[in-house]
Amino acid sequence: MKTIFVDADACPVKDEAVRVAERYKMRVVMVSNGGIRPRREPFVETVVVAAGPDVADMWIADRAGPGDICVTSDIPLAARCIENGAAAVRHNGEAFTAASIGNEMATRDLMADWRAANPLQAGGGGKSFTARDRSRFLQTLDRLSRAALKAAEE
Repeated sequence: MKTIFVDADACPVKDEAVRVAERYKMRVVMVSNGGIRPRREPFVETVVVAAGPDVADMWIADRAGPGDICVTSDIPLAARCIENGAAAVRHNGEAFTAASIGNEMATRDLMADWRAANPLQAGGGGKSFTARDRSRFLQTLDRLSRAALKAAEE
């Protein structure tokens, strides 16, 4: 059974992932360091991993494979999932791809260096999450789910 892995800590689209999974008869695994409630749906599993940097990410990356989908905003996790043959999508609906992930990693590293070199720590946080982002996420996850199921039938 194909699985949607959700990097669930601070994920704003958990309900949407469950709705899409239900439509396509997929399994959902919500992975977190704690603080999320188990879901009632029988096809949704909640996994609580030990606290620590990237523990949830490593758990997902070790299990995601061909035909699976990872919902995350973590670029290194997306890169590992893609390397393993899984698809990956951000909470705002932007899909990570094999063609774009190298550039995503390089930009991430460049921005980390820039932030480290900025003595005043000036600059804002990320963009706010909008209804448009939620809609785009649903469309992208729907498309990726259809593609995963179609590939499984071949």
